[in-house]
Amino acid sequence: MSPAPDERDRIRAAMQRILTGRPEYSNGALTVVALAIEAQVPRNALTQRHPDLRNEFYAHVRERGGITDTEARLRAQIVKLKQTIANKNEELARLREDVPALVRALNQLTAENEELRQQLQLPSPSVVPLRPTAR
Repeated sequence: MSPAPDERDRIRAAMQRILTGRPEYSNGALTVVALAIEAQVPRNALTQRHPDLRNEFYAHVRERGGITDTEARLRAQIVKLKQTIANKNEELARLREDVPALVRALNQLTAENEELRQQLQLPSPSVVPLRPTAR
């Protein structure tokens, strides 16, 4: 059984979209898997039925020196996200270090508050007027 006549055309069109950084169906990675997804064909279409197109794709990738614009953008985004995660982990570690001191301060304030509340509940001392009041 021969492959559908438009399968090779779909693979070539998908190859062109990926290599120009305008994938429609895949993530645009420079891999056979992404090419198969972009062409909407099974992966074995490239590995078994059309190895010449697979080899052609990889030859174009080598000529380009590697990655597409989309992949470069994604890699830059990954670097930024990793830095954000590292910053957040540092902030979290600092906050965790602050917790014991905050707990101690809260306990101290709670004790002082309780002491002040107890002082307010003492019977009021006798007040002796300095001048006798007229009766």
